Amino acid sequence: MGEKDYINIVNLSKSFGNIKALDNINLSINNGELLTILGPSGCGKTTLLKIIAGLEKPDIGDIFIDGFKINDVPPYKRNIGMVFQDLALFPHLNVIENIAFGLKIKRLQENEIKEKVSKILELVKLPIEEYGNRKVTQLSGGQQQRVALARALVLEPKVLLLDEPFSHLDYKIRQELMVELKRIQRSLNITTIYVTHDQTEAMFMSDRVAIMYNGKVFQVGKPSEVYDNPINTFVATFFGEVNIIEGKLNNGYILVDGWKPIKLRNIKINNNGSDHVHIILRPEKIKIGNANKNNFIAKGKIEDMIFLGPFVKIDIKINDKQYLKALTPRDTCKEVNIGKEVSINWSLNDMKIFPGD
Repeated sequence: MGEKDYINIVNLSKSFGNIKALDNINLSINNGELLTILGPSGCGKTTLLKIIAGLEKPDIGDIFIDGFKINDVPPYKRNIGMVFQDLALFPHLNVIENIAFGLKIKRLQENEIKEKVSKILELVKLPIEEYGNRKVTQLSGGQQQRVALARALVLEPKVLLLDEPFSHLDYKIRQELMVELKRIQRSLNITTIYVTHDQTEAMFMSDRVAIMYNGKVFQVGKPSEVYDNPINTFVATFFGEVNIIEGKLNNGYILVDGWKPIKLRNIKINNNGSDHVHIILRPEKIKIGNANKNNFIAKGKIEDMIFLGPFVKIDIKINDKQYLKALTPRDTCKEVNIGKEVSINWSLNDMKIFPGD
């Protein structure tokens, strides 16, 4: 365990019958860090969160918080705040009563409860004078989310766990709350684990991100590190948009239908003895030029163009089997239109190459 580690998950596994939900998870979260666990539905991320919270027991493995093993500590003694996807607010109680519920169980004095509730409502931008006496059913979805967050934070937990908290909200509200949550998390310096299947949320929210699939953690790193240097095709495809192209190795060259042969200078490939490879290329790395240009890797025809504000997404047909997606600034493609023949180029350093099937 490192000096900065606040949460340590060691050799953790969990099965439900014949289904292995978690398979030997090892993960460390730094003090004050926001770590996002990103993965598709059923990958085990919520199970991991429940085990940390004490709502599930691991089959094997240990969990440490601040150096203390908590495997046998009951949930109410772990000092962990959790916000569920369904919020679990009490519909018959008003905002103050919802937030004060846990404080009353702790038998705090009424004046202390009122002070804590008022402060936390200010923090989540729901002033007590305006919102305190409203029933939660009278609030918008975004306001209810703020109440759920306030209820978790008012208990001053050591750790905050968030299980897809914004998945039911529309895009604009979700963006606003992500900004607010990041502000609150940093202002309180609370160690936070955020679970989502949304890569945009993961990129925006995370100090680091852990990519999960089939009960395993594949890669952990800063969002920029994982995006630029994925360790396999799954991570590359799940964390950002990519082109995946099938190729072959032949005498120091990569051969792809419709491309000029690419010399493998300074490109390391662990292809496990196979001559088949998968080439990973991000759309924004592709440069589109005049079809008459001599210096190109491939040529193709523009099949579609999608307006994305300052960017344009361009679909290019190389041949009957191959299409490439390019993402380019809007002002660089004024002379490009559907049906036009173009040359395509990119830096060879921008290609990631993995073993093929």
